[in-house]
Amino acid sequence: MKARIEYNKAAQAMHAMLGLEHYVHESGLEPLLLELVKMRASQINGCAYCLDMHSKDARAQGETEQRLYGLSAWREAPYYSDRERAALEWTEAITEISRSHAEDEVYNRVREQFSEEDLVKLTMAIVAINGWNRLAIGFRTPAGTYQRREAAVAK
Repeated sequence: MKARIEYNKAAQAMHAMLGLEHYVHESGLEPLLLELVKMRASQINGCAYCLDMHSKDARAQGETEQRLYGLSAWREAPYYSDRERAALEWTEAITEISRSHAEDEVYNRVREQFSEEDLVKLTMAIVAINGWNRLAIGFRTPAGTYQRREAAVAK
């Protein structure tokens, strides 16, 4: 697949997205939890580029293959914490907002694991990855081309 355009060269748009990404990165939420959220939203949206990126990033941060492979079936897998389960359920509700409308039952379960402030941070992370998914899918960013900065610098 060939990219339609290189959206990362649209400076004003990238400033906005990178500002949101910086906020998420500095939010204080657990880095591996954020990678699981990014992976799950990208699975739902079918973003091959983002799945490649976040699986590489998660592995580099110590995430296990088992947890990455089981992510689409997280409800049946015993190796996610209650907090991770809540984050994944909220990720699905927000990513599929037109179907789920983020139902009260889901919100109440998620609030058991996240403070109001952290739930807003988590929601902003979900907003960010859904935005990145739409950019990568819409402009056909080729999967497999992502290199982690540390890996790229080492070459």
